[in-house]
Amino acid sequence: MLDNKAILEAIALRKCLQATYNRGTILLAPHVLYRRNDSFFIDAITIARDGVPPREEKIGSFNLAGLNDATVSDQSFTINPLFDRMDVKYRDATLFMVDAD
Repeated sequence: MLDNKAILEAIALRKCLQATYNRGTILLAPHVLYRRNDSFFIDAITIARDGVPPREEKIGSFNLAGLNDATVSDQSFTINPLFDRMDVKYRDATLFMVDAD
């Protein structure tokens, strides 16, 4: 499934994930890894895109097929209140999720 353990490590340790996504550099706080329509996704808060913080904080879904060169950053994160671990899209599809506080 994953040839890079960085995604699992980032979720488990609550560390940001640095990667290339759609030809841009992103820094993400990944909260969950799940499967949808035979593809794998992470839902994460974008901390920065090409070095610039987003205008608004939100949970984004990132298809792992477009995520490249993922590495775990030294920057940690806390579970964002926007993340709903009970969201129906995670039911029977979750592979790995941040631990509840």
